[in-house]
Amino acid sequence: MNCAGIRRPGRVAARRDSEAVEGTPGIFVTGTDTGVGKTWIAAALLRSLRQAGFRAVGMKPIAAGFEPGTDVNGDVVALLDAGNVDAAPQWRNPYAFAEPVAPHLAAAAAGVTIEVSRIVDAAAMLRRAADALVVEGAGGALVPIDRTHDMLDIAAALGLPVLLVVGMRLGCLNHALATALAVQRRGLVLAGWVANALPPPMALLTQNVEALAERLGSKPLALVAAGECPAFDTHALAMLGFAGRSARVPC
Repeated sequence: MNCAGIRRPGRVAARRDSEAVEGTPGIFVTGTDTGVGKTWIAAALLRSLRQAGFRAVGMKPIAAGFEPGTDVNGDVVALLDAGNVDAAPQWRNPYAFAEPVAPHLAAAAAGVTIEVSRIVDAAAMLRRAADALVVEGAGGALVPIDRTHDMLDIAAALGLPVLLVVGMRLGCLNHALATALAVQRRGLVLAGWVANALPPPMALLTQNVEALAERLGSKPLALVAAGECPAFDTHALAMLGFAGRSARVPC
């Protein structure tokens, strides 16, 4: 999905200062499953960040599946369109595979070994170029990337807190709570979560959101109606580690 009327923003020059990479705020966006709206939410966050005055850049460390007739992944393009920093493609998307399958299977089919160190190096380059980094995982939090590593290992290697996108549909309570538990057990910070309503409408949506809020210990940073173009206000940006003013981008 894309927000109608959103055009690729003007690019800004990469930073050339000597600020420590660790000082550049960032977030790792994961979800309760594939197809729950991670890219939709990550792109919305990037737009809110750029409107708040940040040099904001999106990263998809591993992408599997190209748009028909192209060698480009749609999620990578959406993150590029939402940000406003010029950055090399190999930094924004270190690993791209044609087959829309789990990353470890796509890599094996292509004869490629996914190296977390390569992803860390690419993220470091992006953090030098930008004021804010939004990293989107592939699939769910525990999707394998090789025999011993999964998506949360990337978040841990990058030292990033986690934003959980919950696809509000039957079964999401278990998936959300299990994902939150996995994040906690890895020693990662769950900075917040988004309730993303998916079609068809979920029965008792409000009650399910309230049940998750109680068990996760916080209200969602956003409750996104199906097809809605969300935005993150000052409070939400602060919760995710970004300081900025409230901004809403017309859809």
